[in-house]
Amino acid sequence: MRVIVTRPEGQEEELVARLHELGHEVVLCPLIRVEPLGGEPIDAESYDWVLVTSVNAAAELAKRMRGRPQRVAAIGSATAAALEEGGIAVDLVPAVSTQEGLLAALPRPAGRVLFGGAENARRLLVEELGADFVPLYRMIELEPERVPVGDLVVLASPSAARAFARLGLGVPAVSIGPQTTSAAASAGLVVAAEAETNDLDGLVDAVARLAR
Repeated sequence: MRVIVTRPEGQEEELVARLHELGHEVVLCPLIRVEPLGGEPIDAESYDWVLVTSVNAAAELAKRMRGRPQRVAAIGSATAAALEEGGIAVDLVPAVSTQEGLLAALPRPAGRVLFGGAENARRLLVEELGADFVPLYRMIELEPERVPVGDLVVLASPSAARAFARLGLGVPAVSIGPQTTSAAASAGLVVAAEAETNDLDGLVDAVARLAR
């Protein structure tokens, strides 16, 4: 099966390797570029919790954070690993890799909270916790030079779903989670499967299920 991978350049290697292990042909079609926002230091020392919801946010926060908050929470093992690689210890990784899952796992009262994420990230954590929000990056949707040909597309973000839908190819999709599924469906894509866990393992397992 030919699987279209839409991850940003430099962030696709592990997914590509896992798909090759399953015996699939991979068609690279990066549809997202990550653009950091700002560069000034982020003083985290006065916060009880710092919350990070993506690998891209973790990488930016690791470059800019000054001081140490009381505790740090990350959505997903890959996000936690990116923080720890940047020298930031992680205290909580919720079992369910969504903002709802993090809210359910977070001790209350949470105290003073800082949420770092994408410019257009969902504001559920801000609304529920009264958290301060710092936009760390934005996702720029791209148009490929060449239209990809494949049997299935893997979508790991709402931005990728919207960018792929504009190509008008009618290729069924595997989505990383409910937000991406919703964006794909709203854009007219057919979501053949959604990852049971919102991470790389979940994506690969969903592709494997469809290929059986």
